[in-house]
Amino acid sequence: MPTVSSEELAAAAGVNSAKLRKDFSYLGSYGTRGVGYDVEYLVYQISRELGLTQDWPVVIVGIGNLGAALANYGGFASRGFRVAALIDADPAMAGKQVAGIAVQHSDGLEKIISDNGVSIGVITTPPSVAQQVCDRLVAAGVTSILNFAPTVLSVPDGVDVRKVDLSIELQILAFHEQRKAGEEAALNEAAALSAPVGRTDSTDQGPDGDVPAVMPA
Repeated sequence: MPTVSSEELAAAAGVNSAKLRKDFSYLGSYGTRGVGYDVEYLVYQISRELGLTQDWPVVIVGIGNLGAALANYGGFASRGFRVAALIDADPAMAGKQVAGIAVQHSDGLEKIISDNGVSIGVITTPPSVAQQVCDRLVAAGVTSILNFAPTVLSVPDGVDVRKVDLSIELQILAFHEQRKAGEEAALNEAAALSAPVGRTDSTDQGPDGDVPAVMPA
């Protein structure tokens, strides 16, 4: 049965092994001294704590390019998330197949959520309608929302919202690039300042580089 040590896990995660063992103890997984952790059981424990051992039906509202890309993402199923429905306000989209799922019109949003027992909604609409969609999702019973629309949503207590703003993520990367460029420039400047300066000597030297002897008068 495959096992992994806390030192191996800590090195892979870039954390302290003692801290990792303490964190794992909260999961009820203490491992075996000299052996490590049972990989399969550890994965199960972590998945259980993250709520990934059950099926989570999800609706995606707004089936444009981003919504369609998310619908086609294959990583949801492996993490316990099932795309239960795709919803769009455009009548021309109704009935179209995206990722093997027929798009449904937003007029039936509340019934779709009720019929599928959905508690997680994904918003990929234009920002101008995102709050309206959010309000309808919450009123229909959705308590967790993943928002891709570039706007801040207002929700009541008890509703969790995670905002994904790709432009902000790019800004963060740009900041790191700027910082690295500044550090590199500083290092180059320091290296230039510490480089030995060429020696200048006004004393005449002989052909072999030696200072010629002073001839007596």
